[in-house]
Amino acid sequence: MIFFYLSEALRSIKSAKTSFILTTISLTISALLILFCFFTLQVSDYYSSSLKSNIKINVFIKEATNKEDKENLLGELQKKNYSKKVEFISKEAAAEQFIKETGEDFRKILDYNPLPASFVVRVSKEYANSDSLNFIIKDLSGLTMVDEVVFKEGFIYSLLNYIDKAKIYLFIVTAIVFMVAVYLVYATVRMIIHSRMNEFETMKLVGAKLSTIKIPVVLNGLIAGLISGLLAFLLFNFFQEQIKSFSTLVKILNENMLKYLMIIFFTGPILVLLVSVFTLRKVSLNI
Repeated sequence: MIFFYLSEALRSIKSAKTSFILTTISLTISALLILFCFFTLQVSDYYSSSLKSNIKINVFIKEATNKEDKENLLGELQKKNYSKKVEFISKEAAAEQFIKETGEDFRKILDYNPLPASFVVRVSKEYANSDSLNFIIKDLSGLTMVDEVVFKEGFIYSLLNYIDKAKIYLFIVTAIVFMVAVYLVYATVRMIIHSRMNEFETMKLVGAKLSTIKIPVVLNGLIAGLISGLLAFLLFNFFQEQIKSFSTLVKILNENMLKYLMIIFFTGPILVLLVSVFTLRKVSLNI
C-alpha cells in the first residue's frame, strides 16, 4: 500500500510540476529566513548583552571632598541595587588617562591638575535601559558630594535601536515569505485535487477509502517539504563555511546547532502537513 501511495504522489507531482517547484523553492526560502531570523536574534542578544554589561557612568566628585567623604560615597554607591561594580579614579589617574588618550601633557603648561577625581559606576544589565538610566543619573546627581554625572554610552542605545528595527523588518519579510509559502502549498494541493477530481470520483464509486485519496496528496507536499529541507541544509553548510573566521558566530551556531537543524528539516514538512490537512478537510466520500 505504501508503494501505491508513493506512486500516486509522484503522479501528482508530474501533473503539477510548476506548482511543485515553486512550492519547494518557497518552502526553502521560508526555512532559511526563519533560520536567519532566529540566528540574527541570538547574535543581537549576544552583542546586546555584551554591550549592556559594559555600560558605565562617570560620577565626578567635588574638589573639596576629603578621604573620609570619598570612602563614604564609595560605600553608598556600592549599596545601590543598580551598581555592579564601582571603581575610584583619582586625579592623578585621570591625568594619566587624559594624556594617554589625547597625547597632550597639560602639566607642561599648568602647574596644577584641573581634572577631578571620580567614581566609575558599572551598571547591572537589568538596569541597562533608557528609563532606568535616566533614574540612575538623577539619583546619582542628587548625592551630596557629587559635582557632575556623565553618561557617555549613548551610542550604545543608538546601535541597539538600529538592531531592534532591523529585527522588526526581518520579521515582516519572513512573515510575508511564510504566507507566500502557505499560499503556494495551498494552491498546489487545490490544483492536484482539481486535476484529479474525475479520478477521485471514480475511486469513490469503486469503494476506495478516504485515506487512499488524501494520503497521496499529503505525500506530494511532504516530498516538497523534505526536498526544501535538504536544499536549506546545503545552503546552511555553505553559510557555515563562509563564517569560519568569525569565532563568535561559530560559537553561537555550535551552541544551538540542534535548534537550527530542527528549523531546517521540520519547517517545510510541518507547514505542508498543516496546510494539506486544512485543504483536504472538505474532501469526502460523498458522490
